[in-house]
Amino acid sequence: MRLIDGELRVAHDAWELAEAPTLEEAYLDPLAELVSSNGKQLHPGDDGDFQLLIDIKSDGPQTWAAIEEELAEHRRFVTRYHHGQAKDRAVEAVISGNRPLAEMQAAQTRYSFYDGRSTDLRSGADPEFMPLVSENWTKLFSWQGVGQLPAAEREALHDYVETAHAAGYRVRFWATNDIAGSARENLWSELQAAGVDHINTDDLPGLKEFLTR
Repeated sequence: MRLIDGELRVAHDAWELAEAPTLEEAYLDPLAELVSSNGKQLHPGDDGDFQLLIDIKSDGPQTWAAIEEELAEHRRFVTRYHHGQAKDRAVEAVISGNRPLAEMQAAQTRYSFYDGRSTDLRSGADPEFMPLVSENWTKLFSWQGVGQLPAAEREALHDYVETAHAAGYRVRFWATNDIAGSARENLWSELQAAGVDHINTDDLPGLKEFLTR
């Protein structure tokens, strides 16, 4: 997410900006069409949580302020935090990338939440501020799906997830092997078995096939 001339553009790299959709076009407007009239469900009968991860690539405080303005316009279905309490709605926006920690902590009202890192796992942070902990897989683990996951790494993975869940945090890893094939499926299977909440991939059809097989 980049703030360009006052517009929030969904682009990972600068070269993508010319054809990049806005935050409204890519996510908020489509979600508005799906959500129930009371703003609490994306699909009829489904009370599951939906986290919208917004990865800030430009200036953190300035971009976050613009994101907050747009999320506030969709308060009907966006979870908000107001004076110590979260009001749950269908979509929980989580800020990653250039996260403006001080500004987010100081806000009395906000429509987004903080994406932590492995160093925050035992911080005691309130999950109503930090509902998600994300980390570069290669920072903690060497295995990329070839052969068996080493026993020590499997134990470390399960301990990591259990510690996060006990504190009320969801878990996500990025930089996992995303090349289609048996190694990726082995890795995804281990993530699933450990209870990792979000599997990171650019291959959504491939992940759908894996999860629904």
